[in-house]
Amino acid sequence: MDKVRIKLYDLLMCISNAQDLVSTKLSNHHQQVAYLAFRLSEHINLPIEQQYDINLAALIHDIGALSSQEMFELVEAEPITVNNHAFRGARLLEGFKPLHNSASIIKFHHLPWNGGRGNSFMGEEVPFASHIIHLADRTCALVRPDRNIISQIPGIMSTIRKQANTVFHPDLVDALFEMSKKEYIWLDLISRHTPEIIANTGLFNIHALEIDDIVDLALVFSQIIDFRNRFTARHSAGVAKTAERLAQLSGFSSHECKMMLIAGYLHDLGKIAISHDILEKPSRLNEDEFNEIRTHTYYTYHLLEPLTQLKTINTWASFHHEKLNGTGYPFHIAGESLPLGSRIMAVADVFTALTEDRPYRLGMDFDKTRDVLRDMVASDELDGKVVKLLVNHFHEINTIRVDSQVEAAEKYKNFMLIPGSNCEHEI
Repeated sequence: MDKVRIKLYDLLMCISNAQDLVSTKLSNHHQQVAYLAFRLSEHINLPIEQQYDINLAALIHDIGALSSQEMFELVEAEPITVNNHAFRGARLLEGFKPLHNSASIIKFHHLPWNGGRGNSFMGEEVPFASHIIHLADRTCALVRPDRNIISQIPGIMSTIRKQANTVFHPDLVDALFEMSKKEYIWLDLISRHTPEIIANTGLFNIHALEIDDIVDLALVFSQIIDFRNRFTARHSAGVAKTAERLAQLSGFSSHECKMMLIAGYLHDLGKIAISHDILEKPSRLNEDEFNEIRTHTYYTYHLLEPLTQLKTINTWASFHHEKLNGTGYPFHIAGESLPLGSRIMAVADVFTALTEDRPYRLGMDFDKTRDVLRDMVASDELDGKVVKLLVNHFHEINTIRVDSQVEAAEKYKNFMLIPGSNCEHEI
């Protein structure tokens, strides 16, 4: 794996699928919006480059939503706080150059047209593309899975028509009305193969990412994961940087160390599927809640599995709760079958969890952390050689962890700020 190249679309489809795991009620919502936005932008003959940015934005348009409840409310209606998640989503993405244009689109994708006043917001120009996603999003929200889709068309279009020039751009409503006469549009919309239909247009062959870009996007993904829970909003940053340094000390190549950094950022990807109430629970979890938490590595593995170029990264990320004695989860991989990269990730995860501050306790000092890690080595849970490396370089690695988590905490604070407010948004 000396060279990694992967389509940006494929990585965004991964996070889109993860978002849809939040609730069965949201299944395929992002892909449906991306498909309809694609057809609208195609119908009005926008340039290919704009179609591309619109589709990427639509695929992850609710990326700033922090909980299943918030996401469900966004799909079912447009609450008074509807723009908060859009601003947060834009803030997450705007620093990643390949998604800079899409970030601007996401920022205003719930802004009403309002007779033309929706052209700007607080002195900032609103992209026309934002209104395309707004219309696509609200149209898809009207679709009911328990009724024949063709029979629903007149009612959906009647509802949309009533909001032309107030909520929606009138020209886009006209375009949607013309498109609505083609049954295949609606059948595609509810098809299980919607992602493949979009991918097969060839639109997403434009941009392939190489290793450094993947590192940057994986960092964004880690923030999407961690920022859902204020208690562990810095966790993945600490794990990733710790794992990267341990990989360096273990003799991994520069390229492999970047792979390890990506794996660290993605290791908790499956937590997107876990209930927000469980992630936010300040007290001890009961058995059912703990078992739900334990499913996150399974979801991480299967979310990343379609990305065959990231197979090694996936095993390093997803096996971080496996143990050498075979008592880990969810695959019970033991002994020599557990790759060194996964062993490094396991040590990095335990070390970060022990040393970082939590609401109910302060992080452990060197002596206590060392003792816990050595006990886990003695019970054949963690790799002794990796733990020895960490203990021998404890203060250096702990400084790296602290610095990375301080930076992540600052990003979290900025992420939670709502434009026009001087305080953090309360979830």
